Amino acid sequence: MTPAQIKIKRTESMLKELIPEAISALADARIREVDVVDVKCSRGRSDAKVYLDPHDYTAQEQAAFIKLLEKVRPIIEEHCMKDQGWFRSPRLTFVFDDTLERSRNIEALFAKIAKEKKDES
Repeated sequence: MTPAQIKIKRTESMLKELIPEAISALADARIREVDVVDVKCSRGRSDAKVYLDPHDYTAQEQAAFIKLLEKVRPIIEEHCMKDQGWFRSPRLTFVFDDTLERSRNIEALFAKIAKEKKDES
């Protein structure tokens, strides 16, 4: 692992701790319901994508959460900056993590293929 990759991983790890801390300090109880699953930084660490746990939220609820988080994004970025003493914080982008749903779909496809092969024999 190169030194640049190590710095990126360290920043991601820090943000994964700081963002939930900043969210929990906000006054809006709706936002505090959201859980951070993962954080991925860009190469230059100027941008970071924050993956959120979708729970059983509908698409409308997810859109509402994203809208709320975009409004408080500067507050979260400022919290991260002040806590770590950074000159600037990565620009945060919030998205709901759909990897669990995709893996369920793949598992269902494999089960369907296995069933079809079993029926053919």
